[in-house]
Amino acid sequence: MELPLEAVALYALKLAYESEGSSPLLRDDPVMADYEREVFALLVRNGDIGTIQVKVNQCLELALKALGGVDTVMGRELCKLSTDFTQAPTIEQMGTPLMHLRDYLKDIQ
Repeated sequence: MELPLEAVALYALKLAYESEGSSPLLRDDPVMADYEREVFALLVRNGDIGTIQVKVNQCLELALKALGGVDTVMGRELCKLSTDFTQAPTIEQMGTPLMHLRDYLKDIQ
């Protein structure tokens, strides 16, 4: 579960912070410090679904802004996927929406 959480954060932050011609955002970049695999691993072990959702949603909000907000087709789709993730009542039920978010963010890079 930790790896997909980190991947969603990374892809979302790439949308927000990478610009054409600049160096790519990597997992060891300082902006990823609060979204590292180890951070998510601790939250998953503790069953802290609320904090996991807050951390992921912080990244998704930045990505949504980079996409032009909810008034764009890509922004609306990201909101839909984000809502599915946020409404998951357990860590186990976050799995499928998380994979959809990861795949979508990866595709729109």
